[in-house]
Amino acid sequence: MKKSALVIVFFFFFLSSNQAHAAYFSLPNLNHHEIPIHVPQPESIAFDCNGAPYVGVADGRIFKWLGRPFGWTEFTVTAPNRPREVCDLSTSKGSEPICGRPLGLKFDLNTCELYIADAYFGLLKTGPNGGVAQTLATSAEGFPFRFLNGVDVDQETGMVYFTDTSAIYQRRNWELSVSTGDKTGRLMLYDPSTKNVTVLLHGLAFANGVALSKDGDFVLVTQTTAKNILRYWLRGPRANTVDTFFNLQGAPDNINRNLNGEFWVAENSAGRGKAVKLDAQGNFLDVVDGLNPVSHVEQRHGNLWIGSVVNNFVGVILNFV
Repeated sequence: MKKSALVIVFFFFFLSSNQAHAAYFSLPNLNHHEIPIHVPQPESIAFDCNGAPYVGVADGRIFKWLGRPFGWTEFTVTAPNRPREVCDLSTSKGSEPICGRPLGLKFDLNTCELYIADAYFGLLKTGPNGGVAQTLATSAEGFPFRFLNGVDVDQETGMVYFTDTSAIYQRRNWELSVSTGDKTGRLMLYDPSTKNVTVLLHGLAFANGVALSKDGDFVLVTQTTAKNILRYWLRGPRANTVDTFFNLQGAPDNINRNLNGEFWVAENSAGRGKAVKLDAQGNFLDVVDGLNPVSHVEQRHGNLWIGSVVNNFVGVILNFV
């Protein structure tokens, strides 16, 4: 990722739908900062009760950023009995079933516990001190998870929303899920009080990121191969129904809500990444374009944090308003 490649694009609406005409304006000299990490492919980012960032990386570990000059420190692993001689620093997809691959990360800010969607080991959590993560669930409705991906936590109720990308293909075979048009993904709910998993949606096309609305009345899930975002209503007159929240030009990955209730989506197309911002009604607001492929975008205290499954750093656009 290069500073010179970063532009911000503003859309002027000429239509009432979210597929509007657009005019592009470049804002150069964005203050782009890279935080190197010694294990590549930081898929997603989470912030703990004190605001410290965490990332899950290719060799199955989750690291915590201690700030300069201390850097990253290992916080937790998702694989029980993880063989370090095989796993540490590995970027091989073949070792993922042994080492784990943490994808979705989200803290419960009331308990300071970290919930983890690991592609191979299921839904897990760990306490504020880290260590080996505890397994919470590995199946739903009698069908084992094959490829857990995104996760979000309702900070009011403690409910955990997460996705299983495919009922057929594991993450190491994700290309087959795309090429075959697989639509076996699921959106699910985990209740920490009962330890039960409920399937909210079946038949999703590469279910990926998940984000709860600010008021908790709906949850969004990205469909990577369908290139859209679905909205599942949790409360109100439309409860337990689903509609299309937004259609994208590229393939969406993770989605995250900011403090204002707006959503940032990581979108990719032909090796190029964008950070797309939407309001709570599914209207386009703006976009950061010209990025390397991105997997995660999150706005935090005026900065925009960017994860990527190809980079060996976490990107931060400072003072982003």
